[in-house]
Amino acid sequence: MPGTLPRLFGALLLLGGAGVGCSNSDDDASPSQSEGKPVHALGRVIPAPASVEPGGSPYTLTNTTAIRIDDTQEVRAIGEYLAGVLRPSTGYPLPVTPDQGADGIALRLSETDESLGEEGYRLESTGDRLTLTARKPAGLFYGVQTLRQLLPAAVEKDTEQAAVWEVPGGTITDSPRYSYRGGMLDVARHFFTVDQVKRYIDQLALYKINKLHLHLTDDQGWRLAIDSWPKLTTVGGSTQTGGGEGGYYTKAQYSEIVEYAGSRFLEVVPEIDMPGHTNAILASYAELNCKDTAPPLYTGIDVGFSSLCVDKPATYDFVDDVIREVAALTPGKYIHIGGDEADNTSHEDYVTFMDRAQAVVLKYGKTVMGWHQLAGAEPVAGAVAQYWGYDRTEAAERDLVAGAAKKGTLLVLSPADRTYLDHKYTSETGLGLQWAGLVEVDRAYDWDPATYLKDEGVEEDSVLGVEAPLWTETLATSSDLEVMAFPRLPGVAERAWSQGGEWDEYKLRLAGHAARWEAMGIKFYKSPVVPWPKS
Repeated sequence: MPGTLPRLFGALLLLGGAGVGCSNSDDDASPSQSEGKPVHALGRVIPAPASVEPGGSPYTLTNTTAIRIDDTQEVRAIGEYLAGVLRPSTGYPLPVTPDQGADGIALRLSETDESLGEEGYRLESTGDRLTLTARKPAGLFYGVQTLRQLLPAAVEKDTEQAAVWEVPGGTITDSPRYSYRGGMLDVARHFFTVDQVKRYIDQLALYKINKLHLHLTDDQGWRLAIDSWPKLTTVGGSTQTGGGEGGYYTKAQYSEIVEYAGSRFLEVVPEIDMPGHTNAILASYAELNCKDTAPPLYTGIDVGFSSLCVDKPATYDFVDDVIREVAALTPGKYIHIGGDEADNTSHEDYVTFMDRAQAVVLKYGKTVMGWHQLAGAEPVAGAVAQYWGYDRTEAAERDLVAGAAKKGTLLVLSPADRTYLDHKYTSETGLGLQWAGLVEVDRAYDWDPATYLKDEGVEEDSVLGVEAPLWTETLATSSDLEVMAFPRLPGVAERAWSQGGEWDEYKLRLAGHAARWEAMGIKFYKSPVVPWPKS
């Protein structure tokens, strides 16, 4: 339609400084004077919105602004969340009220607007009012993230700032490309506390990620209390990569993470990796080993050496107990059962184990998810395989995954040489691994999920979504996580949400987020391929 700037025409966002603007000119201007083309204020959002129609006067928050809500519990919670973001930096009271009025920020649910889907929203900014409309609460929440990004970066600070809080005039209409937009956090190699996980959840939420995949178990540690097998945590959770005391979540702490993620519209996907990556299990319970002898705890980073004993009935008692307890704690639909790098398990045993493990997941009412090696067994109906191959992955393995997709298995794409946030940016990067190659910021962005496995015959309707894994063999602190996730995470998030875009346009929007990350206290890598603002 006339005046609409769709995702596919991202270059149109590179407008001149005239037109609709925001009071903080530094925030809206080009991140590099050499570029000479500032990103239009209404189009600086990541992920790129479906359409942007700039025009009219900006909306300005003032000391009298109210957040006007539909008086439902879910919308009130989103209104309070928005107020919680805005109050510290603006210093404004921003009451959340069901009282209607012609001014303020309005949050509205409209079941009749089917064009917005389950997660879409419409943001309308005029001189008198800013209105967010969605069919479902998730859409309102994602609209709030867009609103945050349209305000000056100082809005993210936790102390009162001197600024004019303007939102550019116009309309954004937006909905996601894929329903599964994930971020994975490995808490098994290095343990991260509840507060650290919450911090990462907030960072994921800013970029409209809707799944938190928690890698809870591996050779180096077991991180969730299981009542029926208590030594999993007292023994298996007692260390981590490189040594140290490790740690684990009580059931109450895990539920706290699940609830917090839910408040940010992220569904938790718990992973219990089996039958390989299981040394922490085997060290905790000798009877799960084929020779009834427990190995020592493991703190290295090698893979492929451990396996549950597939022939033992006790193994399936263990699987049933664990999946039952995890399912009871997890309101989301998925349980991830791993299945990768089971090099010490024969193919016949692998197929036997995965068949039985999948049946247990179904027994407790959950959807099976596994790494793409699941395709080497027989994925059950409705199963999801997470593809982590890369450019050098053998054709036979890619074809195996494609074959499963053609039979109905859905795919979440996590190509290691594009989306693995733990990989080094360059050979000089201090943190991270590089077995799949180096992953600079442009490489993490410059790919298309719809065509990634097209040569193997995988059509886009087999792609459920995209996920950015963050493995922690070399990462031990929140700062470590942030330096590796930023600035790559927003690009992967855009690939999951938006239809497309060109690197030369995206890098300008990305550079403009540096001030926001600084305001939020996020440590990030200043990649030389991004034209960061001059200090």
